[in-house]
Amino acid sequence: MIAAVQFRNFKALRSTGVKLAPFNLVLGPNGSGKTSLIQALLRLRALAGLAPANEPPATDGGPRIDFAFTAPYQDIGVSLGCHADELVCNVLSVSRPPGPEGEALWEKLRAKLRTIRAYLFDHYAMAVPAKPADSAELASNGGNLAAVLAVWREKHPDAYAALQAEFLRLMPEFGALEVRAGAGGTVELGTRLKANGHNFITADSLSQGTLYQIALLVLAFTPAPPAVVCIEEADRGMHPRSLREVRDTLYRLSYPQDLGMQRAPVQVITTTHSPYLLDQFREQPQEVILASKQGQAATFERLSDRTDILELMKEAHLGDLWYSGILGGIPGET
Repeated sequence: MIAAVQFRNFKALRSTGVKLAPFNLVLGPNGSGKTSLIQALLRLRALAGLAPANEPPATDGGPRIDFAFTAPYQDIGVSLGCHADELVCNVLSVSRPPGPEGEALWEKLRAKLRTIRAYLFDHYAMAVPAKPADSAELASNGGNLAAVLAVWREKHPDAYAALQAEFLRLMPEFGALEVRAGAGGTVELGTRLKANGHNFITADSLSQGTLYQIALLVLAFTPAPPAVVCIEEADRGMHPRSLREVRDTLYRLSYPQDLGMQRAPVQVITTTHSPYLLDQFREQPQEVILASKQGQAATFERLSDRTDILELMKEAHLGDLWYSGILGGIPGET
């Protein structure tokens, strides 16, 4: 849905832009703008809930972020801006076609922008029994994981069954994924081993990677997904041999038609520091965004725009090329 983002004086992103694909893996050193990209999208979501300003953002050198969109919203431009002495962009400006049709188109886009979601999972929060809820939407840290699955079991049994089947395929040592009533009116998440299905293993006894995998499956199988999903370090806690499955789980969001799913694609933006996850995109360099930092200024570059990338990949794995510094996007660049 979001075709491109252009930054001016937004933190380390002094003058750079990035084109976005349906799926985007963003890698680079700390402080190179990966999280700032996600923060910009969250600010867009927040300001999309307000009425646009009558005037465009000031041109006094303050931070400004410009967004372009894919069809049918290609004729709409959105800008976020603030004054030079302010730290948070707080002015939303919209250019759109005139008349009722342009207004209706903006309202449709606005509704989609307000569904943008970002996640940084916390396995400690996931392991705590949760209060039952009516909402099937996962919290930004995954802390209501048990409550979400309890809602699915009652209101979306097909999605619940599909998620459980995929979980058991990915982790064949388990024989069941369950949600049961806990103490104090809560619900708690747990599993049962295939070899001994009598023992309920509570979530606080599951590994970090297991809980994160369940959370990713919740995003992938959610009945009503958002338009854009941002995930910080989607590979955290995962064994390198599991990273293809991590990629394919997220592909369910961006490319549902490839799996025969009848729903709109979800744009995915996920960050990583893992050369092993990068290796999973050897055949899809157009999905990789390299963030680099020269001095105090950070820039973005899509890997497929590198004229040397195909020749380089003949000699080494993508992860090795990045780790060695050949691709750039490493700490200590000057």
